[in-house]
Amino acid sequence: MTGHRGRDIVVGIDPGRDWHLPLAWAADEGQRRRLPVRLVLAVPPEHDTHHVNGTPGQTTSRRAGADRLEQACDWVRDRHPEVEVTGDLLNGFPAPALGGAAGEARMIVLGSRHLSRTAEFFSAGSIVVPVSAQARCPVVVVGDAEHISQQPPYVVVGIDGSASAAAALTFAFDAADLRGAALRVVCVWQPPVFMLDDEEVALRAQRTLLSEATAGLSDKYPDVHVTHEVMTGHPVEELARAAEHALAVVVGRRGRGGYTGMRLGSVVHGLLHRAHCPVITVPAE
Repeated sequence: MTGHRGRDIVVGIDPGRDWHLPLAWAADEGQRRRLPVRLVLAVPPEHDTHHVNGTPGQTTSRRAGADRLEQACDWVRDRHPEVEVTGDLLNGFPAPALGGAAGEARMIVLGSRHLSRTAEFFSAGSIVVPVSAQARCPVVVVGDAEHISQQPPYVVVGIDGSASAAAALTFAFDAADLRGAALRVVCVWQPPVFMLDDEEVALRAQRTLLSEATAGLSDKYPDVHVTHEVMTGHPVEELARAAEHALAVVVGRRGRGGYTGMRLGSVVHGLLHRAHCPVITVPAE
């Protein structure tokens, strides 16, 4: 994979939620890429104590977090003994702590709480939106497992001509190649309220975009079977439908947003709540 040449795969562990799906995804990816996996669990400050350090509440939370982290590390070792795994127990709120710990990571893997969009924005413990918006590397949100029973297996990538979509396409080719999967390259055309051009002209432009975007990468990854698909409708709905039985859906992220992730993008935000497979967002290189 070009770009994002980080040292490890970082996984955000939520002590209050089941972590098996994101951990399995990260462990499998570490095995495929021969990369170490680092588990990060952040313990938020206790607001009802009067000591800055060593309060009973904080001590109890850290002890529970350390136990959870150790269990998760052991789980990865049992799944893939050859994968190097370490754990970091940090103080602070999950999103900024994880963002700081990730540093130059190859990718960040998170679980999804399947919160509503409003709850996702305003939950203090939410990490999916802020981390996906700010990370300098691809972020994988695993709310549902890869559909490995689908034959032949495939990965979906959505492109729109942007720099981040080009980075997403490169990542998707690499992911499909590693998995021996096909790649469905999807461009969704949403008809405007007032059509100034003929619809066929607009669709032809989308097909040209697909061909030009994949030309060099198809040569680089000759074993990946690629299909081009131009769909008409709402991008979130069409991409979610295309990825219904996919191993993953990959999309670009338009720049780094504010801490709350308000500039994450409506398509990415929609897929995080609609897609029933891992969602991978990739920043522009």
